[in-house]
Amino acid sequence: MKKALFAILLLTSIAFSSKAQDNVSLTMQYQKMMEKVINRIPEVANSTSNKIMDFAKSLIGTRYRYASSNPEIGFDCSGFVSYVYKQFGFNGARSSADFAKKGKAIKLADAKVGDILVFTGTNSRVRKPGHVGIIYSKDENGNIKFIHSSSGKAKGVTITDLEGYYKNRFLKAVTVVE
Repeated sequence: MKKALFAILLLTSIAFSSKAQDNVSLTMQYQKMMEKVINRIPEVANSTSNKIMDFAKSLIGTRYRYASSNPEIGFDCSGFVSYVYKQFGFNGARSSADFAKKGKAIKLADAKVGDILVFTGTNSRVRKPGHVGIIYSKDENGNIKFIHSSSGKAKGVTITDLEGYYKNRFLKAVTVVE
């Protein structure tokens, strides 16, 4: 009887030991799989940002039209940004004030292609949202170009350097692409 009990205990401990090794093996496999997924997140975000920029760039030259998000008749600044992001499933913001509230606020130094820039209106002393654009490019020195629909001399969708006039009007950067 003792031998039979000992044999059962031995077999049970071997079975649990094997299960524990399987669990460790599954845990290691899961961990490796998650590392691959996490490492691909920037790649996926970059891919989405590139698609957004390609689409936004295709709209360059579309005329400026106050209170419009219709490419057939033109865009105002927030109408343009809203229209572009809507094509990629991002909804919810239509005005520059909406964009200032939506998304996740980030430092300008941490902003990347595809993030949204929020500016004051034409009077930079009134520090409330009045204009928006999308970061189009950012070089290794931190120089930023953004794409937006301008009511100024460009009169429509254009790419502009973030310097001087617009740098003085800059309020915040937000990200909606994670």
